[in-house]
Amino acid sequence: MKPPAFDYARPDTLDETLGLLGEFGPDATPLAGGMSLGAMLNMRLVRPGIVIDLNRVPGLDRIESRNDDVSTGARVCQAVAMKDSGLIEAIPMLGLALPYVGHYQTRNRGTLGGSVAHADPSAEIPLCLVACGGAVVLTSRKGSRAVAAADFFHGPLTTARTPDELITGLIWPRVAGAADGFAEIAQRHGDFAIAAAAARATVRDGSIVSLCFALGGIEDRPRAFDTSAFTGAPATPETADEISAQAAREVDPVADLQANADYRRHLAALLGARAISQAFDNV
Repeated sequence: MKPPAFDYARPDTLDETLGLLGEFGPDATPLAGGMSLGAMLNMRLVRPGIVIDLNRVPGLDRIESRNDDVSTGARVCQAVAMKDSGLIEAIPMLGLALPYVGHYQTRNRGTLGGSVAHADPSAEIPLCLVACGGAVVLTSRKGSRAVAAADFFHGPLTTARTPDELITGLIWPRVAGAADGFAEIAQRHGDFAIAAAAARATVRDGSIVSLCFALGGIEDRPRAFDTSAFTGAPATPETADEISAQAAREVDPVADLQANADYRRHLAALLGARAISQAFDNV
């Protein structure tokens, strides 16, 4: 299939990019790696008036380590992120999840920001951003704002980004002494997850100090769960089972051709326990 006709712009600066977004608004679609957008254009699921190519815009491919977090530019390639030892050491969850993202070939083009912008409920990168309490940096001609990842995703392919805004970066908090876990089930390796879970735990003397836990592929967006009631509980497989079972009772699973709601609820408990136990084991 061929995409519908559209205009094409390849700006050289961020200001020029923001100007185009301000001018064309909802008729404009930014292009980074194109791994999701290209297919949607070919299937005519999106019909932009203009596609704005971000690949000449400087600064969007930076990885910056700061005191309490790591900032990744929206155009950081997934394959580059996997090989960045500083990033993976600071945010081990990304190192665990990125091998599940597509295939070797697509990771060489796909970007962290593009996955977040696409907002597929089953995508691994949005799930990790929600699980670690991250944020999305949105920039327009009016300025920049940071939106918590938990508030950024509104539903399938729907986000808090306004038409004149560009995702310019992702903020990944890091916690000293914490360890991460990740688990996923898909029909084939590289497919979007039927269900996935991500967790970050801090443990002291065998007890939970803090736990961040989120599920993806179960509902219409990645969802984090309140685990504060388990602070001080033993960091054991039994506790992991209890936490994930509680989350499975709270979810409202979607049903599609891959899985019905009951199966997704079962996977929420199963994968949640695996991810949390892995985080406990990695401390």
